[in-house]
Amino acid sequence: MRGIALTAGARAASIRAAAAGLLAGVALPPLGFPPLLWLALAVLWHGSSGSGTRRLATGGLWGALAVLVSHRWLLGLHPLDWIGVPLPLSLPLCLLLLLVLAALGALLVAGWTWLAGLLGPGRWSTALLLAGLWGAAELALARGPLFWLGLGAAPLPGDLPLAGLAALGGSGLVAAVQVLLGWGLWRLVATPPGGSALAPAFRWRRLGAWLLVVVLLHGSGAALLAWQAVGEGAAERVLVLQPAIPTREKHTGEARRQLEQQLQAALLEAQQRQAVAVLLPEGALGLEPRLPQPAPVELLSGGFRWQEGPGGPEQRSALLRFGVGDSRPATAVDKHRLVPLGEWVPLAGWLRWSGLSAVGGVEPGPPSRLLARPQTPLGVAICYELSDGMALSAATREGATWLLASANLDPYPLMLQQQFAALAQLRAIEAGRWLVSSANTGPGLLVDPRGAVRGRMAPGRAGTAVFEPVPITRLSPYGRWRETPLLLLALLGLGVRRWEGRRARLSP
Repeated sequence: MRGIALTAGARAASIRAAAAGLLAGVALPPLGFPPLLWLALAVLWHGSSGSGTRRLATGGLWGALAVLVSHRWLLGLHPLDWIGVPLPLSLPLCLLLLLVLAALGALLVAGWTWLAGLLGPGRWSTALLLAGLWGAAELALARGPLFWLGLGAAPLPGDLPLAGLAALGGSGLVAAVQVLLGWGLWRLVATPPGGSALAPAFRWRRLGAWLLVVVLLHGSGAALLAWQAVGEGAAERVLVLQPAIPTREKHTGEARRQLEQQLQAALLEAQQRQAVAVLLPEGALGLEPRLPQPAPVELLSGGFRWQEGPGGPEQRSALLRFGVGDSRPATAVDKHRLVPLGEWVPLAGWLRWSGLSAVGGVEPGPPSRLLARPQTPLGVAICYELSDGMALSAATREGATWLLASANLDPYPLMLQQQFAALAQLRAIEAGRWLVSSANTGPGLLVDPRGAVRGRMAPGRAGTAVFEPVPITRLSPYGRWRETPLLLLALLGLGVRRWEGRRARLSP
């Protein structure tokens, strides 16, 4: 009977972990509803208090299902025939990529829950240390190719005040706060080590304290957003062209003629509406583009170029800048963080896939995201790079006065556009800068430094919009202090742990 009871308990724990993982995936953008995530994290903390095997199973299920739900847009890549993948291999390859990412999520969260159980999940010091660890892990993962979004983006678009904490400590601090709130919710119902239930009055006091913390965090975030500067001078009027040309067709002759017509009309419209620049999305102008006529206004467009590298000429995806009167790009910022499979292949030194990408595969450029211009310097994120807030924050310290996100999110579904918009809001808050998004099928956005969307283009439709970002030179607290608040949180956890140990030694 005892074996049956243990099996039933393990089954119930697995069901709870699976349900919580699904809930966590749903709570992330595009929904962006943190209370659902806190419930999911409370279950994760509860699972970390079990046996070693149960901890690993809870974390593994939770992490895998959260990734499967939040990154299901990857299946929109199918069919991959447009990048040279045979049709019978397309769907299995897309599924394999999603499953690999889910497996990595499972390993990471399982390791986190195992460590939580080892340190004692009911202790304040463990909560602080592991919240800081989670936030730091998301920042580290965002520097590599296999991360898109995590708990740091959870408040958006639904909870802008809580997302305001990113102005102080970036997405890492926001992620740590979610973990701490989940821990607090778990402690509301957790049975203490002695096994006796808490008195109802004490539980109500705990609930009141937890709700007070939630209110204070929202108030602090709202205050940080209110402090953010929204402009120090005249706005730059820029015209965004959204071509809405399917990626599978954009290298055909008809699509190139269509884009050329759209571009000429946009340049004329920019002159008529006194815009200083025209913005085109990632990859719009193809390889080594040359304009049929000199640009009458500044043109900032995605494209491809050749750059001499250590092993010879390298093809790079880049944001190209054409100055007034230029037919060829004068300067460029190369894409540094490449998309798995779309631009980057694991073990590429042993495996070269010449059909990869419609232009033959690309190499990463330098890490700096700063684009120098005669008007004002920009911080540039090309597509997937929007998930790396540290790089854009570094660009503001180098002088970037507003941010430009250039992307081609076709053929992905609308869900990815919505997540991209949430990340655009998060990056604008972190950097304390206006952000303009220019994408092939959307989202075309204007976001202010307080995370509010001031302008939005209809997704999937060709068109133009004039946005007016305001150059800002003042650094946000995050831009100035970087990860210091997250580090202080971890140091507080170490200090509390020493105090807990000293108190345990002195107690009779």
